[in-house]
Order: sequence, then structure tokens, then C-alpha cells
Amino acid sequence: MAFLKPLRAKIRSIVYKPKHALDLIRLKSVIKNSRGKLQIIIGAHNTDYPDWYPTNIENLNLLNAESFRELFGDKKATRFLAEHVFEHLTYEQALVALKNCNRYLEKGGIVRIAVPDGFHPNPEYVDMVKPGGYGEGAHDHKILYDYHKLSKVFEETGFKPNLLEYYDEQGQFHYTDWNVEDGFILRSRRFDKRFNEPLGYSSLIIDGVKL
Repeated sequence: MAFLKPLRAKIRSIVYKPKHALDLIRLKSVIKNSRGKLQIIIGAHNTDYPDWYPTNIENLNLLNAESFRELFGDKKATRFLAEHVFEHLTYEQALVALKNCNRYLEKGGIVRIAVPDGFHPNPEYVDMVKPGGYGEGAHDHKILYDYHKLSKVFEETGFKPNLLEYYDEQGQFHYTDWNVEDGFILRSRRFDKRFNEPLGYSSLIIDGVKL
């Protein structure tokens, strides 16, 4: 697939790369004049994929409905992508964030979320990613999701959850083939080489489809 080549090579698209809050003006203009699919990366940091618009808290605050209104106006997104973002929100904040996404997502649109997996069978993995764990960024983790919890968040905010990658209560890994063009997840069985290492790093990945 032609879409994978720039991703695997880690080539950054030059469509738009936000640096600070002032870039909100440029991003609003890009969205206002967009035609066709409007695909948004949430909490992008330095992530930038072809045909996607990366955002950070400076230009899209998940917990602020006014921030969505200011950025989107009367536009609606086709897809939202959030890789390892929602574990930095409390459960209640996740409900607010997904309600905001729902409001600015077209019917049938997708929110793809990847978070650390609380049912991972390796206790070292859990110790690394749990709130206050020793892994990078875990000091700011607010919740450790399993597929039940994350599915419930989607259901409570008007989405149909579609499980893509996850461990169940017995430590069995489940995988459903997913379309990269609907949102690339680096920390996944398909693209994270650590999956086959002793730690077996993986993510809980779920699509929420707007009903």
C-alpha cells in the first residue's frame, strides 16, 4: 500500500505541522478551506501523517467545547486519531472529550484510540504503564484501561466500539485486521517491533463509530 511507505520510513508530511498556539490561525484556515476527508490527529506532539492534520492542546483542547467550535466552525471531521492520549485523562474527562469529538464528527465517522492495555499478561508491562508506573510519561497517566472500560466510554458518548487489538481477562491476545488509512498506530502489533520481544509491548486499540 502506497500509504505505508512514508510511514515506515518515518517521512513527515509537510501539509501542516503545528509548533505553538499561534498556528491555530493557520490551522483554522486549512480546515475552513478543506475539501473531502477531514482527518485530525489529537495530541500529535511531533506526529504528522500524510492527509492528516496534527493538533496539540494549544489548538484543540479536548475538554473545551469552545476550542472545538473555534477550530472547526461549521465543519465536521471524518476521523479523529488519538494514540496514547486518553490515558492522560480521567474517566470523566474522557467522557467530556469524546462528547466533544462526537459533536464535531460526521455520522459514521471514526475515533480511533490506542492506550496501554490493562489486561496485558506481563506484570512488568502493567507496572510500566499504570498510573505512577516507571515507563515514560506514566507519571501523568490517570487510568489504565482494559477493553471493557474503553468500550464503555465509547458507548456512553454515542459511539459503537469496534475492538481492533486487545488482551482479554485470560491474557489471550485478540486482533482484527484494521485499515491503516483510518489511522496509523505505531504502538501496535503490526508496527511495533517490541511486540515480539520478552516484554511484548502492545496497545489496546478501539475504533468508535459515530452512530
